[in-house]
Amino acid sequence: MKKSKTNRRKFIKNTTATTLGLGIAGSALAKPHFTKKEKKEVRIAVVGTGNRGTHLMKTLLEIEGVEIPALCDIDKNRLDNAVKICVDKGRKAPDKYFENEHSFEKLMQRDDLDGVIIATYWEWHTPMALYAMQQGLYPGVEVPIALSLDECWSLVDTSEKTGVPCMMLENWSFRRDNLAVLNMIRAGLFGEMVHCHCAHSHDCIDHWFFDKDDGHQRWPAKYLINYNRNQYPTHALGPVLSWLDINSGDRITEIYSAATASKGINAYFKRRFGSDHPNANLKYKQGDIVTDTLKTAKGKTIIVNYDMQLPRPYDNRWMVQGTLGVYREQPSTVYLVEKSPKYHHWEDFKPYEEKYLHKWWKDESRIGGGHGGVDMLELSLFVDAVRDKTQTPIDVYDSVTMSAVVALSGISIEKDAPVEFPDFTRGRWEQQKPKFAMV
Repeated sequence: MKKSKTNRRKFIKNTTATTLGLGIAGSALAKPHFTKKEKKEVRIAVVGTGNRGTHLMKTLLEIEGVEIPALCDIDKNRLDNAVKICVDKGRKAPDKYFENEHSFEKLMQRDDLDGVIIATYWEWHTPMALYAMQQGLYPGVEVPIALSLDECWSLVDTSEKTGVPCMMLENWSFRRDNLAVLNMIRAGLFGEMVHCHCAHSHDCIDHWFFDKDDGHQRWPAKYLINYNRNQYPTHALGPVLSWLDINSGDRITEIYSAATASKGINAYFKRRFGSDHPNANLKYKQGDIVTDTLKTAKGKTIIVNYDMQLPRPYDNRWMVQGTLGVYREQPSTVYLVEKSPKYHHWEDFKPYEEKYLHKWWKDESRIGGGHGGVDMLELSLFVDAVRDKTQTPIDVYDSVTMSAVVALSGISIEKDAPVEFPDFTRGRWEQQKPKFAMV
């Protein structure tokens, strides 16, 4: 049922703008609350009730004080399933919006919402986030938040103009191990930071891009056919931004990307379905491996790999190097000058992870949901920001910086040349202090 607009929505918008101010200065307020005070009700809608959206909705239902008044999806069956999940949890059935691709606008015009989770196809992430901010709603947007530089700038401009924060839901920024590494960096164990390597290495051909049973194209397959770029950089870059103080004392200035030939998809279809399958001989623009080299204003480098089309176990390949040591995610080891037991020998990272456990992971009420408990932590911090009208833990500047690699890598590959990386903070990175996970 559609609600009419009232002064309450104007109050929300004015309160948010007043609390945060405009621009990156508001990011300094991003200190989520950890008191046991009574939780004020927060009303969050979900747009997109496919696999990911339904999972996020289930996680929201486990967070104290969250109500879900409305859901939106053009697939009525998926929408009905999501409503049933809410009812089975003892909640009131959310209102449904499903008439057409712009039904989300009617949902976001309601006056009884505080925020919205957006878990749709990629091309709708930016338009929906923009509309949400214009309605005074906090958007929590699945990755990537944008596919073009114009979309990145539109998100920054709209967040600054409305005073409404905008958060990309990059859950790997909140991992237990990654936050422990961040604490170690801030404690000086690695010395001065110099370099990071990261990747999204995840063979997604047989379940994400294509159906595993008959090989038909699923919605992301079109990106492999039409583009050659790093399609999915944010899981890799999420923790790296805080590790290297990107947008908070340093910034990325340049990207140079290169792609291999495209061999893996055709080889998979011939091996799995035979040479007569229509996708076995289709021409895919997307190279199997993309390597991005990023340079920063302070002389650091970052290597990012896209690796989603060749057979391999899952691996993010994080590595952090500084003047006093190095950490690598696989096989979870560390070497620290004058601290590690043996000269130039790796030691187990686990004792360091326990010693430098981040405060967020000490509150067990926040740990749950999928991805090893990370999703509930991320969403509970988002809900805190919505409730308290504070900055979100990942702000709009970091959100678009991660996502801009999608477009910029494609431009660099096509030109076979380095490309300038935009400064989405408009110079304010030089004064901005580190802000992520500062509790």
